[in-house]
Amino acid sequence: MVSALEFNWERGVWQGSGENPDNARTAHICIAGDWAPIRMFAPIVEQRPEAVYGDLLAPLEAADFCIVNLEAPLSDIGLPVNKSGAVFKGEKKHARGLAPFDAVTLANNHVFDFGVSAFDETIKALENRGIKWTGAGRNLDQAASPLILEKKGLKIAVVNFSEGEDLTAAAMDKPGVMGWDLPRMEALVTSLRKQADCIMVIAHCGIEYIPFPPPYVARAFERMVDAGADIVIGHHPHVPQGVQFYKNVPIFYSLGNFVFYQPTDLKFRKLGLMVDVGIDPSGIFSFEILPYEIHDHGLELLKEGSKQAFFRKFKEISLPLDTPETLEQTWHAFLSDYGTKGFFNEMTMILDKIKTDPPKGAAMFRNRLTTLQHHTHLKDLMTLIVEGKMEKEPPQWAKSLIHQWLTQTR
Repeated sequence: MVSALEFNWERGVWQGSGENPDNARTAHICIAGDWAPIRMFAPIVEQRPEAVYGDLLAPLEAADFCIVNLEAPLSDIGLPVNKSGAVFKGEKKHARGLAPFDAVTLANNHVFDFGVSAFDETIKALENRGIKWTGAGRNLDQAASPLILEKKGLKIAVVNFSEGEDLTAAAMDKPGVMGWDLPRMEALVTSLRKQADCIMVIAHCGIEYIPFPPPYVARAFERMVDAGADIVIGHHPHVPQGVQFYKNVPIFYSLGNFVFYQPTDLKFRKLGLMVDVGIDPSGIFSFEILPYEIHDHGLELLKEGSKQAFFRKFKEISLPLDTPETLEQTWHAFLSDYGTKGFFNEMTMILDKIKTDPPKGAAMFRNRLTTLQHHTHLKDLMTLIVEGKMEKEPPQWAKSLIHQWLTQTR
């Protein structure tokens, strides 16, 4: 069991007392965030795929198993779908850029951006390279199926789900991603407890670009721990978020961008973390956080001074996760920062889009109604306004961190 008291905040390392280096039944698994061969990274992944990883390639190659979130189809066919946000697509040849990885998670909001035919071709491209996958499929049963990894006599189960944005959640007879069916995920985790040495839950969810998870995400991740997960890892916000130790189980709320280029100089969209997890028959015996910076040429591990600054900030965004009260304060700070002005600007943007591009505008508005992150955001904002609580000032520390994540440049 991981203990928060034993976590080294200065180095991002937790080391248990049970590791035996000579024990054949230990394994290390690296988990990384969002990967998509887009924008400035597209030609690098195509021409010099190993170069994009920089000095992160060494820990990836040293691990026994590596998992990443594939945030785009890899296909030479298909047409872009009408959806609320941007659409991404790599090509089949980009699959070789996944060489350091043994498995990908697919429960995200982009893997069906070019339809079912492009998804099918993506699966073929992965399987041709021997890369395992989970989190999406031709139907609900396939999308919900866990990934069972076997290494050095250990069984590691990976459970993957997402919010199913833009109505992309799979159904019994509908292709899609594994959606926000928490009871089903809880039952799956519980059922795996008897057959797996370690259960990893990996989820794609939450509000983009802010340093804290919304309370509904925290409650969902805690439910996964209650069901029997040994570690829970999130991505989708495109920025790093903190770690919580819930019942001595680590919950990483967002790993941030990985091989995912965004044309911005905003600091926290250019930072991410990879997690190296040590596993033995008792579960997790260690983990190490590997923070890195994203450059135009690829990734680079943070050097000592920058690394220390990262972990100081990481601790600052982690400690408020310890209690429901402080987490609610961070949520209030975000809603206050967004405010009625943010709501007005967002609704105006959507209404203008409905005038100029009705399918796109309709997709944007529909997604606000049907996806939990947007629904919760707007519902809670309206509730603050209705109850006259918008004027209540959130704590300065929470306001400051929200402001930093949304505005600070490198």
